[in-house]
Formats: sequence, C-alpha cells, structure tokens
Amino acid sequence: MNKFIHLWQFVQKLFDEPQKAGKASRIIEGILKARSPRLSDISRSMKGQATANYKSIQRFLEQVDPRETLLRLFQNDAPFVIGDPTEIRRPQAEKTEYVGRLNDGQTLGYWLLFLATPYHGRALPCHCVSYSSKIIQTEASSRNQYHFEAFAKIKALLGEKPLVLDREFSYLELLENLVHEEVHFVIRLNEAAYLYDHEGQRVNLSLANGETRILNKVFYKGQVFVNVIGIWREGFSKPVWVMTDLKAEEALDIYLQRMKIEECFRDLKSLLGLQKIMNKHRDQMEKMAALLMIAYAIGLWLGETLRTTMFPEHTLKHKLYSGLFIFLHLQPPPNFIQCSLQALTSFSSLIFHVRTFV
Repeated sequence: MNKFIHLWQFVQKLFDEPQKAGKASRIIEGILKARSPRLSDISRSMKGQATANYKSIQRFLEQVDPRETLLRLFQNDAPFVIGDPTEIRRPQAEKTEYVGRLNDGQTLGYWLLFLATPYHGRALPCHCVSYSSKIIQTEASSRNQYHFEAFAKIKALLGEKPLVLDREFSYLELLENLVHEEVHFVIRLNEAAYLYDHEGQRVNLSLANGETRILNKVFYKGQVFVNVIGIWREGFSKPVWVMTDLKAEEALDIYLQRMKIEECFRDLKSLLGLQKIMNKHRDQMEKMAALLMIAYAIGLWLGETLRTTMFPEHTLKHKLYSGLFIFLHLQPPPNFIQCSLQALTSFSSLIFHVRTFV
C-alpha cells in the first residue's frame, strides 16, 4: 500500500501556490522515504533521475523559504509554546562558514533552536533558528540575539500563551526582554541564580526531599520581579525550581506538563537523520531544516491518527511508539486510506487557524 498517497494534499495546505506545493511534496516524500535531510539521499529517493532531482531541490531552496511555511504549524489552541536548542555536531566541517565550536570548546558544530507546541506527547515544531560560536564571532553578536530573534518571530501568535524554557534560558537579559515585550514565561531556574527578597537579602534555594516551596515577588539578580516555586518529588534526583510571571503553582503545573521536546529531537535524529543535515550555506541549511520539520510534522500527524486504529487505548503498544515511527516503520492497516483522509481533515483545520495570523 502506498503510504504517501495523500501526502501532496497535506503539503498543499501549507503552500499556497500549486506549483510550489507540487515541488515541495516531491521533496518531502523524498525526505520521508530516505529518512535523511541530505540532498543526495533525497534525490535518490525521488522519482526520476537523481542528478535532475538534486538540481531541482537546489532551485526550490533558492526560490522558496519553507521557514515561513513552518510557522503555519503553530497550534493556536495550544496551552503553551516550548523552546529548546539541540546540538548538531559536524566534526568534519571545519571550513563550513556557520560551523563553530560547541560548549566543550572542541567539538565542531552549531545549534538549532526549535520553537514548538505540544502535540500527543511530542512537539510540533513551528519555527527554528541556528547559531554557532563562529556566527556569533563573525557577526559581533551574542547567543542572546538569536534567542530574541526566534521569540520575536512568534510574538504575534503567542497571545497569552507562556513560553516554556529550560535552564539555559535562565539569564537576566532574556527576562528583561520578555517582561518588556509582555510575553509570559515559565523557565526552569538555574540553581546557582541569584534571587533577592524585598530587603535586598539573597534568598537561599534550599529544599528537602518531598518538600514544595513558593517564593512570590522576589528579584531575579536584583532586577526583575518573578514568582518562584521549587519541588522535590519522589523519583527526582534533585529539586526542580521554576520562575515565572504567572502564579507559581500554575507555572509548575505547566512545566510538569511540558512534554519532553527531547523526544521530538530523538525522532528527528533517529528516524529522519537530523544530525546529517549539512548545506554549504547557513540560509539553505535552515530552509532544509524547516522542510525536515514539515516532513516530521506530517508523518507525526498521520502516525497519531493511525495509532488509534492500530492499537487499543490503555495498551502498552498504544504508548510504546511515536506517531512518526508508526507511520514510517509499521505496516499500515487495511483502512489506511480512510485514516489518511481523517488525518488530512484535522490537519486542514490546524492550518486554517494559522493562516489568519501569518
């Protein structure tokens, strides 16, 4: 059975022009079949001559910006937006213009910062931006600039939704920016951070196993008012501290709901070869990353629809596989066409809402 029978219809919902949608559909099908973002792998998986396909992909990336298309995957009814960077290691790419050194100061690579909304225990990406030590040095900028750039891109979509971020976003400049832009935030607090009370005394972030502690209206580094909550539950190796401009209890609930975006990264790396992504120029690399995430989202969406048909709820297998794994690796059920059309209907509803913002 052809798993990709309705793929072009999914892609058509994202690209307004039929000609662009047709070309994008062929490339995205190639990505899913090759399970790789490398142009050579994709071109061999597409119908026709590999050399001609390779040139066709290059022309598409020159003429179309899939990063703008990716924004259409923003879920307007999502309760929050997640941001998290992942390392892309490129040990053999010393001469590539955008590849620098990772945190260890030795390994060659760069970062991709993803913004995503929660969907069925995974993340549905809607934006990404790249940066590296070399880019920062060349542009005389900082890592923070790229964080601001990414968040600014979806500010109009956020509304009252909070940004949910991990510890590496626990820094003063970002908090000041979010407060100034009136963006709600829920951020895992770095335990080494400095918090001060109203009398200017530093707050000790101590917590016993099994304890919950709330600190309302304390100063982060003496500059920004935040509410803080800490919890040390059974099974946690250490306490979890969260700071926010919302009510502390609400923020903790949101953070604990935060599905692990690392699961999205794991699928992108293990099932679609994210770590293989490498283009000569940064702009084309980001465009290819956006196409890969669109392919991921469509595969995930189809797989989650198939899950309900293939595995009864509350069974081990119902929770065992990701939607993308189900779509790529498992034999489709006899009613696959019906499931595919059902997925297309719900996918169309998502894109319809996003178009009113983009």
